[in-house]
Order: sequence, then structure tokens, then C-alpha cells
Amino acid sequence: MRIESPKADAGAGGEVSEFTVREAAALLGVSDDTIRRWADAGRLDLLTGENGRALVAGEQLADLAQQLAAESALADAFPNSRASARNRLTGIVTRVIKDGVMAQVEVQAGPFRVVSLMSREAADELGLAPGTLATASVKATNVVVELP
Repeated sequence: MRIESPKADAGAGGEVSEFTVREAAALLGVSDDTIRRWADAGRLDLLTGENGRALVAGEQLADLAQQLAAESALADAFPNSRASARNRLTGIVTRVIKDGVMAQVEVQAGPFRVVSLMSREAADELGLAPGTLATASVKATNVVVELP
């Protein structure tokens, strides 16, 4: 569905974000055509920008991203986890480098590469090797969020 883009006020100095179909597709990890099909099916609305370009409202894109994450087959990869870390990225181990005491483990979670340093013993006990499905759990008191 296409509707005219409103010039909404985000308040508190923030800007209401709108994304092109290409940007929305990249953020969700799907094709431009998938975004258009979802719009045709009513799953999301396409706005018409000032220049006639199709746009997706940032808030609606955020809601859809959460829905897609909940529907993902990876959402159930570790259903019984009782960890306190709330930031969890499930992906595939792409590299493991071990020395006498430590191991560096790289996980590719969608477009994100997460690197963890752990004891060699822990990496061995978990059986971490390239191709292993794993979840990187991030628990931090200081996480920087920046604008592009």
C-alpha cells in the first residue's frame, strides 16, 4: 500500500526516519522485491516521498524487524537458555584461533561479525569449530549507540 509521507515531528530533537526500499531491504536482510511484495500484501506500507520515491517509515520497519526475528528459525535455537545477558546474536562460528591458554572465536550473525576471547578450555568444552551454530551473548554496562 502506498500513502503520502507525512512530515511528522519526532520530538526531543530526534528525526523521524524514513528509508528507501533498498535501505529497508538491506536492514532486514531481504531483497528489494521482497519489500515490494510485503507492501503489495499489506504487511507494510510504502510512503511516497517528495520526489515520488517509495519510502518505509522507520517505526514500521523496526516493528517488522522484531516480527521477523521472532519468526526466525534461529529464534528457537536455544529455547531453554536461562542466561542473564539480554543481547544475543545467533550465528555460525567462522574461525577459531587457539594458543596455549586462550582462544579467539569469530561468529557471523547475519551481517554482524562478533569476536570473543575465551579460555581454550571453554572453547574445547563447547566444541567450537568453524561451522558450529552458536549464540554470542553480550552483557555490558557500557554499550555505545551511534548514528551513521
